[in-house]
Amino acid sequence: MTDSKNFTHVDAQGAAHMVDISGKVPGQRQAIAVATVQTRPDVIQLIEENGLKKGDVLAVARVAGIMAAKRTSDLIPLCHPLALTKVSVSFQLDQASGQIEISACCAVQGQTGVEMEALTAASVAALTIHDMCKAVDPALQINGIQLQEKTGGKRGHWQREQNHADS
Repeated sequence: MTDSKNFTHVDAQGAAHMVDISGKVPGQRQAIAVATVQTRPDVIQLIEENGLKKGDVLAVARVAGIMAAKRTSDLIPLCHPLALTKVSVSFQLDQASGQIEISACCAVQGQTGVEMEALTAASVAALTIHDMCKAVDPALQINGIQLQEKTGGKRGHWQREQNHADS
């Protein structure tokens, strides 16, 4: 049996349940998640020039990420529906390496965090880029979906440590 003390979404009997947040103090919470799309330099150029037949890749991916953050509780079974106060999705293109760095930021004034919303936004933005670019690069990869930073809640501020190779 699973040690339920370590998992908030598991009750004393080991059954999955939605966490009761009614006793938590509302506060400002924010989370940033990232993902990397690896493609070819010529695909990055097509995206920058808006030269793909499906349209403006980054505009569509941004809207898809925002919409996904708003629907996270419909996708992840034990997530609470949240009244998000902010969702932003941004892109950093590097033509030389063929990479797109996606950053999604979500915020809420509430009783639970927005990590899953930020992760969902980054993931769906990356999936949308894949969908829009698959005709020119079916080998495109999505990598490194991860939480970068979160603020608020009883644990306060948390930020991913940089590896020595990243410095």
